[in-house]
Amino acid sequence: MTILVTGATGNIGAQVIQHLVNHGADVRALVRDPSKADFPAGVAVVKGDLLDVDTLRNAFDGVSTLFLLNAVVPDEFTQALIALNVAQAAGIERIVYLSVIHADVYVNVPHFAGKFGVERMIEQMGINATILRPAYFIQNDLTIKDVITSYGIYPMPVGDKGLAMIDVRDIAEIAAMELLRREQAAQPLPLTRINLVGPETLTGAGIATIWSDALGCAITYGGGDTAAFEQNLKQFMPPWMAYDMRMMGERFLTDGMLPEDSDVERLTAMLGRPLRSYRDFALETAASA
Repeated sequence: MTILVTGATGNIGAQVIQHLVNHGADVRALVRDPSKADFPAGVAVVKGDLLDVDTLRNAFDGVSTLFLLNAVVPDEFTQALIALNVAQAAGIERIVYLSVIHADVYVNVPHFAGKFGVERMIEQMGINATILRPAYFIQNDLTIKDVITSYGIYPMPVGDKGLAMIDVRDIAEIAAMELLRREQAAQPLPLTRINLVGPETLTGAGIATIWSDALGCAITYGGGDTAAFEQNLKQFMPPWMAYDMRMMGERFLTDGMLPEDSDVERLTAMLGRPLRSYRDFALETAASA
């Protein structure tokens, strides 16, 4: 019985692997370049690409449970559909798919719409899966740490509706728990969706206040101008991705990213501890600056 992890070298995938190894699971990691892989002892590394069907067939051979994580890339949707089709042909009946919260609401945001299409495939084809739907990753804000500390501005277009931001460490732990639950079940388990959220819903002004407290100086919220946000992102990411992020930011402003009533309680019960907070992240980040 083998659990295959895609996105294995990324922040979440690497943590998922560590959790699985800690629980004694037989783990296989799919990577493009095995020479760059650095995993715990016992993890089998297999070379492959989500657009290379032959390498996927090889990687999926003998796998019982699949963790499917697709990076935000132009062909993300195609990668996921190919992977699920190949997995189904290989007889894999236990899958955990990392989607995104409100994928069915943010319908004009490319990577949200793509993930919702994958969810529909899972549902329509009767695939036994857990669909994890995380909110905004707290650690995304590491990319703007220098803006916060150097200019005293929190620039993300969070708005005043609020985002239920979640720590990626909690995402990885819950993903590993679901993989183990499905792997260890006597029979393939039915489809389920789990919203992954943080312990509180934060506004742009609220996050600026948290940073003010953590850094001991005044931080103001400067978000809301999504056109400027897009232009800034284009300095370090492709234009298509910057536009995608702008579309997401606009939906933050109009809709927010709110949890359902029982989400926090459900996740707290699963973990057996409180969810990590944005304030803890800000304090950790400030201490390491």
